[in-house]
Amino acid sequence: MQGIDDLDTPAILIDAARAEANIARAQAHADRHGLKLRPHIKTHKLPYWAKKQVAAGAVGITCQKIGEAEVMAGAGLSDIFLPYNILGRAKLERLKALHGRVTLSVTADSRETLEGLAATFTDAGHPLPVLVECDTGMGRCGVQSAAEALALAKVIDQAKGLTFGGLMTYPAAGRAAEAEAWLVGARQALATAGLECQRISSGGTPDMWRSGEDSVVTEYRPGTYIYLDRYQVAKGVGTLDDCALTVLATVVSHPTPARAILDSGSKALSSDTLGLPEFGELLGMPGARVTGLSEEHGTVTLGNGASLRIGERVRVVPDHCCVVTNLFDQVHLIDGDKVLETLPVVARGRMG
Repeated sequence: MQGIDDLDTPAILIDAARAEANIARAQAHADRHGLKLRPHIKTHKLPYWAKKQVAAGAVGITCQKIGEAEVMAGAGLSDIFLPYNILGRAKLERLKALHGRVTLSVTADSRETLEGLAATFTDAGHPLPVLVECDTGMGRCGVQSAAEALALAKVIDQAKGLTFGGLMTYPAAGRAAEAEAWLVGARQALATAGLECQRISSGGTPDMWRSGEDSVVTEYRPGTYIYLDRYQVAKGVGTLDDCALTVLATVVSHPTPARAILDSGSKALSSDTLGLPEFGELLGMPGARVTGLSEEHGTVTLGNGASLRIGERVRVVPDHCCVVTNLFDQVHLIDGDKVLETLPVVARGRMG
């Protein structure tokens, strides 16, 4: 069996047992609180893990792109949610083909998006469920008021080949209570107008753990929970011992006692810090932080007399594991120092 020492660097390592434990923990939480779990595959982009998540009890999966959904459908995943505005003839034709293969649902936050969907999906016997996306504080996509949500829901309800699927949001981190109040008001506006809203979908790994039985949210779309990263640790979701993804790197230079250089720069670790002051930290070496990145160099700042050796291999916990996954063609599932399996990141780089 191949070992970690046999791998070239940089490389992504996935501790299989930790990922499995994270899946089980989140599913147990969802089950306790009456939530349907619909994991977002943007973090791993692997049918291998998507199938594990569904087997653990997830109702289906979430994909951000049609290309990702096509890959997952081809691998046998049968219930897919696309929480994204789909526009343009080419994308709509692909979406229609996908609707013929799997149980599919999408979102919209404008009449323009709905016009394209309504013109493409015309079969009343097999309508496409469309959820209205709501901006509950994130400041990204989404209608801005309950009245706007109701107006779009009515358009969906009246379209021959569409059916109103509910409400969807991606709330700002730490503002779950604000999102809850927004969604309660929108649901009430729908009920007053005679529109049933059985599905209310929310996302974001950190706030999932603060959800309870009395929430208006019926479905949750966590993504990062399967691997975790430094940002999630900073938010209290877990510890470094729960982080399943690390980047295996080699020390290629040690110019000063306090500075070492890795063969992993922005093309391996990503410059997306999610607001953290560094780009990663080294496992098993307290205080060793990745403090600078260029394309192929990672600068490690050492403290407390710590040192590395040129040629030494280290494991880096990145700030944001989702974007790191997207930088590699393959990942290595590991158990300790053993490589269990090497998997291609098949949904990486898929367009649409």
